[in-house]
Amino acid sequence: MRILIADDNRQIVNILEEYAKNEGFAVTTANNGNDALNLARENDFDIILLDVMMPERDGFEVCREIRRKSIVPIIMITARGEDFEQIMGLDTGADDYIVKPFSPGQVMARVRAVLRRFSASEGKLLTCGNLVVNIDEYITRIDGKDILLTKKETDILRTLLTNKNKVFTRNQLLESLWGYDYFGDSRTVDSHIKRLRSKLDEIPHPAWEIKTIWGVGYKFEVAD
Repeated sequence: MRILIADDNRQIVNILEEYAKNEGFAVTTANNGNDALNLARENDFDIILLDVMMPERDGFEVCREIRRKSIVPIIMITARGEDFEQIMGLDTGADDYIVKPFSPGQVMARVRAVLRRFSASEGKLLTCGNLVVNIDEYITRIDGKDILLTKKETDILRTLLTNKNKVFTRNQLLESLWGYDYFGDSRTVDSHIKRLRSKLDEIPHPAWEIKTIWGVGYKFEVAD
């Protein structure tokens, strides 16, 4: 498996590179945002570790650009624990985040967890009206037009779509899709739902919608 580690702190990169190699990864490194983005565009990585604060381009911008073309799992690394950084990272398409300082072992555990979730999806074709979701290939189409979703957005859509009109609480979605060991809170779900809706709403879909049930959670509602 291939991993890209992007951080302007060479000591951190060297340590994470050593741990990743010990886990069997083929490691590529970058020390600035431009290099990270170019490498992500030119290579087929299985997962990317992306620092927020990097020269030339910050991690948010790099993540946003990667998401225009790829659903590769991305873990953001932030130097501070402010909520706005974590939420912004998730809003730009990251699948998880880690706050510095951290232990290399903790980072690799999160890498393994994200990869397990990425590979656990069952392959099938899901449809509803003008919506088609190919879980096996991670392709979502509305009226035949491709909608580029991240892996996590596809997982949320799959969960809701396979349980039409069933209400899921935020905690149910968090535990099901992020795992019991996830350190985030329900705002993580809200951020992903918001981004998922914005992409789906690019094309009209009057027969269905992802509906908010205030004070409870979300459901995939199908019109009568």
